[in-house]
Amino acid sequence: MQVVESGGGLVQPGGSVRLSCAASGFFFGSYVNWVRQAPGKELEWVSTVSDDGSNGDYADSVKGRFTISRDNAENTVYLQMNGLKSEDTALYYCVTYYRGIKIQGQGTQVTVSS
Repeated sequence: MQVVESGGGLVQPGGSVRLSCAASGFFFGSYVNWVRQAPGKELEWVSTVSDDGSNGDYADSVKGRFTISRDNAENTVYLQMNGLKSEDTALYYCVTYYRGIKIQGQGTQVTVSS
């Protein structure tokens, strides 16, 4: 069982990027979270999507700029990131739980810089 994040890269301030989190070996059956860790800082929760994708919660720092979604048919969760700021620079991880087991990927780096 694993999740693989992708879609990160170097983005200019104000730009957009969409992160993907694809699950293999199991089906996303519950809430899925995006968290991030900036250099020298603690892990920060970013967003959570409900099991059916009908609800998304966001950290205040990204509210109104990021949108979380999921495609259960594709077994993938997305994070659309708009209006990126330098402070969004971080390693972004997808985290979920399956039968009580925490599953987290290796992360995808997002760097916001001109």
